[in-house]
Amino acid sequence: MTDRGYFPEGSSILRRVHSERAVGLFYGQRALMIGALNPLAFVGTIEHTNARLKPFQRLAHTAEVFETIFFGTRKEADGALAFVHRLHERVKGEMPEDAGTVSAGTPYSAFDPELMLWTLAVIADSGPAFYELFVDRLSQREQEELWQEYIRFGELFGMPRDVAPPTHREFRQWWDAKLHSDEMYLTNEAGQIGYSTAFEIPLPSVRAPAKAVHDLIMLGSLPPRVRELYGIPYSPRQQRAFRATVRAMRGVRPVTPRVIREGYNTGSFRLVARTERKRLRGGRQTPQAA
Repeated sequence: MTDRGYFPEGSSILRRVHSERAVGLFYGQRALMIGALNPLAFVGTIEHTNARLKPFQRLAHTAEVFETIFFGTRKEADGALAFVHRLHERVKGEMPEDAGTVSAGTPYSAFDPELMLWTLAVIADSGPAFYELFVDRLSQREQEELWQEYIRFGELFGMPRDVAPPTHREFRQWWDAKLHSDEMYLTNEAGQIGYSTAFEIPLPSVRAPAKAVHDLIMLGSLPPRVRELYGIPYSPRQQRAFRATVRAMRGVRPVTPRVIREGYNTGSFRLVARTERKRLRGGRQTPQAA
């Protein structure tokens, strides 16, 4: 039997959403920026990865792992999942200090079901957000199918199914309540790294015009609550520019060859990682643009 992967082409809506290169280039940064609002999740990441010193190499590697699971065979996906599982076995500890509603000494673990749900949720909010911006609105049926596949994605990492809201409607209710709750708290370090992840992606200077467009889209895509917590202004002028940029991108999509608009983003991820490595070798602070 042919190994078509966990999310087969032609039948998986998750694959359809994430195969859009425009989605793949944006959703991870937005997800990590929002994810940093959960102090336990942020500390678990920052204390047990190289996210402080090499944030974009970590981001690029994570994005490649996810695309392997989205698009690869089951054998390829299982290899990536086994690698991630070994990394997650080391992610456990206690909060070093109070952070909002989280008290010092609160334990965390990469295998905590609630933290696994949060990690999945920021992806499940960000992926469709960019698909609907750049491609098309999803119907209620498609939203439900996509949420069920996101749950399946979470299960592949060990998330218990029963921790997730069972329907897309319940997920959106849970998400909105979570995002507006007192549990969302931005430490100084989370604010710096979360913002840098989204808006200070390291790229060669020749890519400066593209980066300006990237930053505008990222800004406009964020929920107002997230911009509020980060203290990021969003002026009427920026709103108009954002809407115009999105209209332009949607307009060119139908005439863009499928081979260009869909597929892996490996080349782009590795360009970012190489630029960060180059900056570090030159003694320059990452993640500022080159």
